[in-house]
Amino acid sequence: MAARLSRATLSAIASPVAVPSYQPEQLSPGIVHIGVGNFHRAHQAVYLDELFEQGLDRDWALIGTGVRESDAEMRADLAAQDFLTTVVAQEASSSQARIIAPMLDFVALGETDAVLAQLVDPRTRIVSLTVTEGGYYLDPATQAFAAEHPDIVADASDRLRRPKTAFGLIAAALLQRRAIGIAPFTVMSCDNLPGNGHVAEASVAGLVELVSHSDAAWIRENVAFPNGMVDRITPATTQRERDRLRDEFGIEDRRPVFCEEFRQWVLEDRFTAGRPRLEEVGVQFVGDVAPFELMKLRILNGGHAAIAYPAGLLDIAFVHEAMQDPLIARFLSMLLEAEVMPLIPPVPDTDLGAYKRTIERRFANPKIGDTIRRLCLDGSNRQPKFILPTIRDALKAGRAIDGLALVCALWCRYCYGETETGQPIAPNDPIWPRLTMQARQARFVPEAWLAMQDIYGDLGDDQRFREAFSRALKRIWEFGTRPSIDRYLASLGS
Repeated sequence: MAARLSRATLSAIASPVAVPSYQPEQLSPGIVHIGVGNFHRAHQAVYLDELFEQGLDRDWALIGTGVRESDAEMRADLAAQDFLTTVVAQEASSSQARIIAPMLDFVALGETDAVLAQLVDPRTRIVSLTVTEGGYYLDPATQAFAAEHPDIVADASDRLRRPKTAFGLIAAALLQRRAIGIAPFTVMSCDNLPGNGHVAEASVAGLVELVSHSDAAWIRENVAFPNGMVDRITPATTQRERDRLRDEFGIEDRRPVFCEEFRQWVLEDRFTAGRPRLEEVGVQFVGDVAPFELMKLRILNGGHAAIAYPAGLLDIAFVHEAMQDPLIARFLSMLLEAEVMPLIPPVPDTDLGAYKRTIERRFANPKIGDTIRRLCLDGSNRQPKFILPTIRDALKAGRAIDGLALVCALWCRYCYGETETGQPIAPNDPIWPRLTMQARQARFVPEAWLAMQDIYGDLGDDQRFREAFSRALKRIWEFGTRPSIDRYLASLGS
């Protein structure tokens, strides 16, 4: 019979599942994390769990919180199991389960005073975030802070008295700490964004700028926002994963996380009030994260986009199934080699070719169960971060862009709202109705898609890109996805 996860049932959970050896009373809080989703619990929380298992830095335990309505349900589920999580790391030939326990509490959504009290607590020395690429209030085309966003305007209009956004909470807490003489905490983004520390700083300081120029200047001068590169493929949890955990490991967990075995965290060593010794558990501290970040965003995240939209149009459900399709796998490989990797500067102690092969192996892992739909999600935020910057660099360098333009055209065709067999594609973007409308216009006038200046900016006016995109989209509509990819590969001699 399966054991329902809690502190009381840990002794009943059978080997080979690893269980925590430390107790909650041996920990004290040091980090407040905003956005306690699967990725956080498979990544940052696992590193901290390993550190605590070594008996190190147990004054850096986690307090969770969030700003979305779904966070309240997450809090209830985790509280019911004493804030424990089962993490199952999977390779093609193995699965390893461990129960992690670095979280002490979760302050529920709407409890603004309680959240602020935790953020102002002197023991809180780091505030970390995983609020997704779309949660930073950026203009999609310019990637600058969107000060006019209604959520930001609301927090600023209230002068940060009852903030609703993650950045409003952070800003209000920093200013309260300043007022009562407590050193500021470090703000540590763990999201997949170019220069995520710089972006977090722009969002916090940009919001405060709307209220007080002097306070915004103080934040820029006194608060650390280290950049970091994070990586671990972590799909959404469904009933399928919960059933597998029960059947294979004998554990009933409301919020298990299934992920790949691979993980990476490269982080700038820049902290306002100290940090845990994460280098003891594999975190790589460097002076400049940018080369690692660019490599990952363009090869892994850009690679995800390259396989997602053709697979979605061809009714392929899972990422590993897409990699089993010879045409899609070859498209990924050749696009990366021909158009993406030549624009990536050298990365310290890293062989780009070996990194690419690792990415392809990770995508092909059948145990992960990562869905194509997840990769297709939120293209209006992801394309400007993972695909369009490479196109801009290629145009400046006078290099080929046909494959990258094809990726954009496949995204446009996906947003039309039906697969090549006529199956409807459910809404999969915050601005899905608008994208569908533009995609339907672009079927006959391709340039209509590029007219979305908030996404493409001046790139939509570049003649080379417009021509390459138009050719690709017309070909997709006339011949289909497979022939369009075939033609591109043939142009490379593949």
